[in-house]
Amino acid sequence: MDPLTQGVLGASLPQACVKGRYGASAGLLGFLAGMSADLDVLIRSETDPLLFLEYHRQFSHSLVFIPFGGLLCALLLHALIGRRWGLRFRQSWLFCTLGYATHAVLDACTTYGTMLLWPFSEERIAWNTISIIDPLFTLPLLAGVLLAARRKRPVFAQIAVFWACSYMALGLWQRNNAVDMGEALAASRGHQPMRLEAKPSFANILVWKIVYETPQRYYVDAVRAGLTPRVYPGESVEKLNIARDMPWLNLQSQQARDIERFRWFSNGYIARDPVFSNRVIDVRYSMIPNEVAPLWSIELKPGAQLHQHAAYLVHRNAGGNSLSRMWAMVSGG
Repeated sequence: MDPLTQGVLGASLPQACVKGRYGASAGLLGFLAGMSADLDVLIRSETDPLLFLEYHRQFSHSLVFIPFGGLLCALLLHALIGRRWGLRFRQSWLFCTLGYATHAVLDACTTYGTMLLWPFSEERIAWNTISIIDPLFTLPLLAGVLLAARRKRPVFAQIAVFWACSYMALGLWQRNNAVDMGEALAASRGHQPMRLEAKPSFANILVWKIVYETPQRYYVDAVRAGLTPRVYPGESVEKLNIARDMPWLNLQSQQARDIERFRWFSNGYIARDPVFSNRVIDVRYSMIPNEVAPLWSIELKPGAQLHQHAAYLVHRNAGGNSLSRMWAMVSGG
């Protein structure tokens, strides 16, 4: 999730557990600790563009790391904040740990994938119940945290936590509806998907991106789940076949290994870019949910040296009318 959401959810849990004068300090420590796990994005390499994909949402987001993450935050924040607010170190540690604990669980509710079980497993867990940005989720949380701090009453933070849990439950219900719609759509085409996923589109849980796999292709569609369901048929793309799509690639090269790293990150949903033949795309993500146009890809260079890495590219431009097209789907048009 975005840093603000991570922070306010991190603030709400310790605030919900304390009363009186400690509420504001608990909220501030929880807010900062709730964002801190994403400092793993600083683990980067100038020579290896894909390194951050392996470490983002890895050890810092593991369930077993929570008490250690809380301790590291407390060691820094107690001296800067906790001591000045009259807290004992164990109180700072508790508030930081509660805030830190919310981060990985919230990230696992998104679609990106979080290694909750590291180091026992490198599976990227994604429950697909919420977009990485969702104002309808964040703003009530923020209001509850601010009211709890201002009025020194934990009930407002408790309401915020209840709202977070309720919204996730609604997202789960919507996801299951979207999956059912996706399976019906695939069946109407005579397909029996090898696997099918529904992911919330940007900033809402009404419109969902459906991605399913057949032996040869990936199919991408959008559905509007809920009381007024709609289907927005989309596109398809052939699955990546290196021998066919990139016959010039040396399978012993670093670029070939980078494809496999990108395949792991993308949960196998990779294809050759329909426009740029030397790019490999992550089919799971696009600005418009029924399109293949990727949010990110890797670019390979024919004739590169054996040790040369693939480049990592981020694509944000979905066209000038992307907002209007997205709003048409959300509003049921």
